[in-house]
Amino acid sequence: MTGRPVVRADRGSVAVEVAVIAPALLFLMLLVVYAGRIAEADGNVERAATAAARAASLRQRPADATADARQAAADNLSAAGLRCTDLTVEVDTSRFVPGGTVSVTVNCEASMADVTLLGVPGRRTFRATAVEVIDIYRSGAP
Repeated sequence: MTGRPVVRADRGSVAVEVAVIAPALLFLMLLVVYAGRIAEADGNVERAATAAARAASLRQRPADATADARQAAADNLSAAGLRCTDLTVEVDTSRFVPGGTVSVTVNCEASMADVTLLGVPGRRTFRATAVEVIDIYRSGAP
């Protein structure tokens, strides 16, 4: 018998260690999920702003550009699965001429209810702006 003798004081220490470490591991996993949700939502809003600016730059009239930008942003966010409780799309057509630019800002307030165990706010606002150049060689007539 060269093995270490079993000491009764060590019995059950693994269960105590797991009970102490388990909440910390759960918190860490929720934190990773929260960071992933934030990064994914931020990327989706960036892509929606880019798609909206591109859609606006293809139109001939500022009113049509604004309508297309709003529709493109909403469609893009819907396709990505990001549900905005409050979506605003601001379109700047002040330089809407061939060779000019169109700017689109998308604000999306999204729910973070699935990670509320972390104590984070229930909603978070994501914002992205994209600028697209209007083709200099396109026709100016509608």
